[in-house]
Amino acid sequence: MTFSVLLNKKQIADARRVLKKRDLSFVTPEWKQWLQRRGLLSGFRIGDELKSWDVLKTVEFIEANTAKDAAVLDIGAYASEVPLILHKLGRSNICGVDLNPGLLNMPFAGAIDYRISNFMGTPFPNESFAAITAISVIEHGFDGEALAREAARLLKPGGFFIASMDYWPEKIPTEDIKMFDMSWTIFSAGEVQSFVDLARAHGLQPHGPLQFEGRDHPISCLDRNYTFGWLVLQKQ
Repeated sequence: MTFSVLLNKKQIADARRVLKKRDLSFVTPEWKQWLQRRGLLSGFRIGDELKSWDVLKTVEFIEANTAKDAAVLDIGAYASEVPLILHKLGRSNICGVDLNPGLLNMPFAGAIDYRISNFMGTPFPNESFAAITAISVIEHGFDGEALAREAARLLKPGGFFIASMDYWPEKIPTEDIKMFDMSWTIFSAGEVQSFVDLARAHGLQPHGPLQFEGRDHPISCLDRNYTFGWLVLQKQ
């Protein structure tokens, strides 16, 4: 499936149960977050239980479609569970980029190649990765042309770009909202299709059918109710 949609909250809870059962859950517990917010405990929040569905789909896709020694890059890697899970699964060729300098204090920083970098222009050579992952990242300051161009440059032939994003089939306006000092896009079905079409021009093809239907609004933020979409493109 090239594009899938989170249908309800049960899928989130079910995915987190699978991650916990496999001992792959790195979300900071609520009690620890409470202490961190009050300055009573050092460190920072890792992961987000709301993103359990797309994190699990991404990890399972990488397990099923790439070799264990394949190089994988996570963009927007600060506080991301994906590099941590892949490391826990015994994968040794994992990289992550983010502009937040706290990235270098992430768990397993000695084993995961973390770089402070804008993911629209990374320091890695052409055709470095078998997969690039982006969990709830591309909706912030979205630039489809720059994103598709850099993903195509970094991926090996046959490599995958795997991203989740805020989504609802019909357009939900967010033009008046800034998040992380960037624009915020809740992608509509038309906007996802436009990005897929744009990506084709860079040699990134859909990895299967697109399923745009949304049945529920399991995610709520800043008075907007929506869901998550999950996208896979493959470099030809």
